[in-house]
Amino acid sequence: MTTTVATAPPTTDPMRRRAFAAGALYLLTFVSMPTLALYGPVREHADLVLGAGSTNGLLWGALSEVVVALAGIGTAVVLYPVARRQSETAALGFVTSRVLEAALILVGVVNVLSIVTLREEMAGTAGADPAALVTTAHALVAGYDWAFLLSQSLAPVVNALCLGYVLYRSGLVPRVLPLIGLVGAPLLLASDVAIFFGLYDRMAPVAAFSALPIAVWEFSLGVYLVVKGFRPAAVAALR
Repeated sequence: MTTTVATAPPTTDPMRRRAFAAGALYLLTFVSMPTLALYGPVREHADLVLGAGSTNGLLWGALSEVVVALAGIGTAVVLYPVARRQSETAALGFVTSRVLEAALILVGVVNVLSIVTLREEMAGTAGADPAALVTTAHALVAGYDWAFLLSQSLAPVVNALCLGYVLYRSGLVPRVLPLIGLVGAPLLLASDVAIFFGLYDRMAPVAAFSALPIAVWEFSLGVYLVVKGFRPAAVAALR
């Protein structure tokens, strides 16, 4: 007589695990929030490249942005199989935008680390021109600012439009969440265009206000996916 051993169904739904992973990665992208303060010394004190002060803040800020770049790609990879069931075009757009965003973030990180290298290898050496070092540091900071505009400011507009469209249409999360992103995207885009043409600086209060809806959308999406996951009825409709 053969004995059949019943196997218990998995206790964790794969879609729940996918939602949790996506939410956790979204929340991880907020690890770079302190970079504004961490990069303050190189913005406020041109003599940092000449050896004044400490570069620890720059190194921690650069490391946090590397984490953000990788986590951003992770959100797209994890959500792609779900998003493509609603719209393959939007899903591919989301993945592409995230990859480009990560690449430009790393370009900005390279600029920051180049300032550290200038300080460690050139400052105080015989024949080093302090004025040239300061000018180079300013150029690298400007390069970081432009990379930031195209990556962590402009790319979230595309991300919100692509993923927001998918989540709004599918109902995988409460529609108010992607609606925040869809409404915030044109607001942030308008601000990015204004910064691009020099109407105001990216550090201006109006720039921070314009970025707030997208930040709320991404943070609230991360929290919801971690705590609740995808809505079961919407998941069933996708199958």
